[in-house]
Amino acid sequence: MSSTTPTPPPSSLTERRKTETRMEIARAAAGLFVRHGLRATRAEDIAQAAGIAPRTFYRYFATKEEAVAPLYAAGAQRWVEAVRAAPAEAGVLHALEQGVRHTLTPDVGVSASSWEWVRALLCLAESTPSLRRVWAEVCQTSERLLGEVLAQRVTRAGAAEDLGMSAVADSDDNVAASPVPASAAPPVPASAAPPSPAFVATPELRFAAAVASAAVRAALEAWAAGDGPAEGPDGPAELALRNLTALRDFPWGR
Repeated sequence: MSSTTPTPPPSSLTERRKTETRMEIARAAAGLFVRHGLRATRAEDIAQAAGIAPRTFYRYFATKEEAVAPLYAAGAQRWVEAVRAAPAEAGVLHALEQGVRHTLTPDVGVSASSWEWVRALLCLAESTPSLRRVWAEVCQTSERLLGEVLAQRVTRAGAAEDLGMSAVADSDDNVAASPVPASAAPPVPASAAPPSPAFVATPELRFAAAVASAAVRAALEAWAAGDGPAEGPDGPAELALRNLTALRDFPWGR
């Protein structure tokens, strides 16, 4: 599994400890990158700050840049899971908006004091090509997972009406989304397997996920580039909600 891939919810004590160790390393790396810069920070420095041996560091991450991936991925995973957790009767756009409010509103998804760390990490990604690749991979993975969540919502909750499509569960030509046939699904390690059945986003839903993900990413990056507060009309939540209006009247499936 790529170290930039959002970590699935841990299901055992061992996995929880591994996840905690990854996050401890990520926080140590972020602190060093912000204080000293990426170039001046070695993997050995990160290991020392995290209280682990260098060889342990390399069991979790291949490079020092990848060490901050869990921090990027945590926010992306919160966003996707918040969309998944929206009420079943909510339309797709409303679920996306609820996910934004839950994830990007200070003291709801992330504490207000943590938002300056978010800004620092995003600024690092903007100014450092190697970290920008880590951030981009996290965003790409999040976009794919969001497409699967939208497909699940459309199929299970009858939200296809919001997209102008029909989601007939027992139809072979369901244009909204369809469960992956068992024979076609590639083998997936049990620790990484999504809830069954998995859902595949059609081109329309892939596009919806891409636009929604870009709306959130652009909002975060625009906010991080300035010096304004995380609250208010120019905070990331309000910026993302305004960006999401691009999906409001799109003629999906026509």
